[in-house]
Amino acid sequence: MTDLLFYIFAGITLISALIMVISPNVVNGAMCMIISFVGTAALFVLLEAYFLAVLQVLVYAGAVMVLFLFIIMLLDADKDASRLLKDKMTLAGSIAGFALLVVLVCAAFVGGQHLPEPALLPVMENPTGEGPGIPFTTSAKSFGYSLFTKYMLPFQLTGFLLLAAMIGVIVVSKKHEEPTGEKK
Repeated sequence: MTDLLFYIFAGITLISALIMVISPNVVNGAMCMIISFVGTAALFVLLEAYFLAVLQVLVYAGAVMVLFLFIIMLLDADKDASRLLKDKMTLAGSIAGFALLVVLVCAAFVGGQHLPEPALLPVMENPTGEGPGIPFTTSAKSFGYSLFTKYMLPFQLTGFLLLAAMIGVIVVSKKHEEPTGEKK
């Protein structure tokens, strides 16, 4: 039963992601992205990572997609959709992405080598390694402790990138008024 559910949710995730990429309508693409996020959350549930599944739905399918939809509405991207499809950079990026996908699929089937799985180590209470460790579990405490100790730099960099993206959206969406008449 679990295998059947995996194939169903993986299919939903992949099909909605494909539709998101090839959809000419930006709003429909964002809606397909929400479906893809919910499918990914269902896969997390099958892996018994309930905390990650809830985070996936709340953070990505909820907050981030609402932000994306507001940006789409603010920029009125539907008017420029036909121009974006004909853009040379979009075509070049699509070709590069497809070529990368083909290379990765061929390497997975031909090479047969996979990345080694790291050993699960207990999370130490302090950075010196002294004291009892918190065993690796799927609990929020273990996840939070790892996030704010070992992965603090990537966490801060992600926050900085989100701030830069937000500033970029504000700059792009600002209406520029052109002077209608010159005074001499």
